[in-house]
Amino acid sequence: MERYRITSDEALYYVTFTVVEWLPVFVSEPPCKVVTDSLTYCQEQQGLRVNAFVIMPTHVHAILFHADYDSDRLLDAVTAFRKFTGRRLADFCDRSMRTCFSAAMRAAAGDDRERRFWQPTRHPEAIHSEPFWRRKFDYLHDNPRRKGLVREPAGWRFSSAAYWFGDQEAVPEVPLAPLEW
Repeated sequence: MERYRITSDEALYYVTFTVVEWLPVFVSEPPCKVVTDSLTYCQEQQGLRVNAFVIMPTHVHAILFHADYDSDRLLDAVTAFRKFTGRRLADFCDRSMRTCFSAAMRAAAGDDRERRFWQPTRHPEAIHSEPFWRRKFDYLHDNPRRKGLVREPAGWRFSSAAYWFGDQEAVPEVPLAPLEW
């Protein structure tokens, strides 16, 4: 059972979605666009709000909430996002990645499915204060720099760092929702 859960006590969450076996799927534009397009769709159709995000080669970090600050609706939107992207990204891997990627997804599948793209945990951490939010906000944006992928966080395309730390006139890959403390 997952230790961290989205509960009715909190409305703002830091989440991590990790590819099974830490497979580096997000190394080209098409799989990253599946994630960004799906986040945008969930905002338009399900009330999901994205405060910050980064897509790393093996995982995604985001700070999310529901437009109504309703944790049940947030959970529904996150679940729908993971199901849809999991199917689309597994299909992408079947078509475009080495066969070992598909084999790993089939090996990770449970009795309820033939393949699994995301690891079962979402690792949601409730954000209950501005200092905790700031730590998570800075951590996710700095992740590509810490991993040696860019010199500065704003240089990573599939991240909200360029918008929040640089040019707020730029159109981010995903519509972003500010927070007021």
